[in-house]
Amino acid sequence: MATMASVMEDPTLERHFKGHKDAVTCADFSPNRKHLASGSADKSLMIWNLAPKARAYRFIGHQDVITGVHFSPSGNLVATSSKDRTVRLWKPSIKGDSTVFKAHTATVRSVAFSNDGQRLVTASDDKSVKVWSVRRQCFLYSLNQHTNWVRCARFSSDGRLITSCGDDRSVRLWDTSTKHCINCFTDYGGSATWVDFNSNGTCIASSGDDRSLKIWDLRTNKLIQHYQVHSAEINSFSFHPSDNYLISGSSDGTVKILDLLEGRLIYTLHGHKGAVMTVTFSRTGELFASGGADREVLLWRTNFDTKSYQDVLQQHSRRSTPDPPPHLSDIHPRVPHLHHPQSATIQINPVVTDTQSANPRVVELGRTFHSTTDQRIAAKCLWPGMPEWREHVPFPPTVLSVLQLSSKKDPQSHAEQQR
Repeated sequence: MATMASVMEDPTLERHFKGHKDAVTCADFSPNRKHLASGSADKSLMIWNLAPKARAYRFIGHQDVITGVHFSPSGNLVATSSKDRTVRLWKPSIKGDSTVFKAHTATVRSVAFSNDGQRLVTASDDKSVKVWSVRRQCFLYSLNQHTNWVRCARFSSDGRLITSCGDDRSVRLWDTSTKHCINCFTDYGGSATWVDFNSNGTCIASSGDDRSLKIWDLRTNKLIQHYQVHSAEINSFSFHPSDNYLISGSSDGTVKILDLLEGRLIYTLHGHKGAVMTVTFSRTGELFASGGADREVLLWRTNFDTKSYQDVLQQHSRRSTPDPPPHLSDIHPRVPHLHHPQSATIQINPVVTDTQSANPRVVELGRTFHSTTDQRIAAKCLWPGMPEWREHVPFPPTVLSVLQLSSKKDPQSHAEQQR
C-alpha cells in the first residue's frame, strides 16, 4: 500500500459542461484531445472545445435519443447512433441540412469505428450487429446469432475480431474474416450492457445490469477477474490505454476506478447527481469524462497514472528492444477471482475548480439553426485540417454528411419493441 501511495495522486474534477437538455448518454474524446463529443436523450450531439473559454456546438439532426458517439481515428468524422434507427456521420460544412438513412429496423444502441477508420460496427435492438464501409458508404455484412437486443459492439485493435453483448445475457466474439461467432460467454445473471477490448486485444471486459464487471483472457478463454463494486447496474466502462486501469459508470451515481494489475478498486468518485450513463478515457489517458442523468458532462484529470505509467514507458524507451506496455496478461491469479470493495478504497467528493467557463456559450447548428448573429460568431472549425472560421464569416461549420447505412441484403427483422 505504501508503494502504491508513493506513485499515485488522486484524480481531480477539472470542469463541468452544461448545455444538454436531457440525460447525457455517450461521450468520446477527439484523437487530438482538443474536443469532447457527447450525445444525449435531448437528440443532440454536442462538441465541447477543451480550450479555455471556447464555445460549444450543438448539432441537430437525429429524431430520437442519441445512444452512441465515436470519433474516427483521424478525428475528421464523428459517428452517432440513435433510437431513431439511424447512424450518422458528421463533419464540417457550410450547409445546414442533412439526410437521414436507416441503419437498422430498430433502435441502434452503439456505433464504433475500426482502428484504421475504414469500417463501422453497429449494434441494434433488431438483434443484429452490422458492419459498414466508411469510404464506400455501404453495408458490408450482418452478424446475427444474438437472440435479443444487442447493446454494444466493438472492433479489436487489429480489426480481426468484433465483440458484442446484449439482453440475451451473452457476450459474443466474432471473426471478421469468416463472419462466424467463435466464442460465447453466457454466465451473466442479467443483460450484458457494455463490452470492449483492451488496447492490445488480448482481453475483453463486459459489464452487466447484475452490477458485475468481468474480464476474460481471449488466449485461454477464461474469466480472470470479476468485480462486484457497484450497487446498481453498470452502464459504461473504459480501459486506460495502458490497460492498467479501468473506469466504470453506474446507475448508483458513482464512477469507480479499478487497478487491474493489483486487482482492486482504488477510487470511488461522487460527481454526478443521479445515474452515470457514460465514461471514457482520452486516447492518451491523461483525461477522462463522465456523463449522467443530471445532464452534465464532467471532465476529470487522471493524475493517478502520471508517474507509474510514464516511468514504465521511459524505461522501455531506454531499451534496445523495448517491451510492449504492461497489459492484462500480467494479471494474476489466472483463475476466476471475485473482487469486492475494500476499506482502503478512496472516496472522492470533488469540488469543481473550473476557471475555464463552466457554462460555455452554445452555438446551434443544423436544422434549427437560424440566428445570423450566432452564425457570425462561429469562430473556429471543429476539425483539424480545415480553414479557420473568423468573426466576419457569415456561416458556421455545420453538420453535413450522413452516412447512408441502408442495405438491400439485410433480412427484415422484427418490428422495434418499445422500451
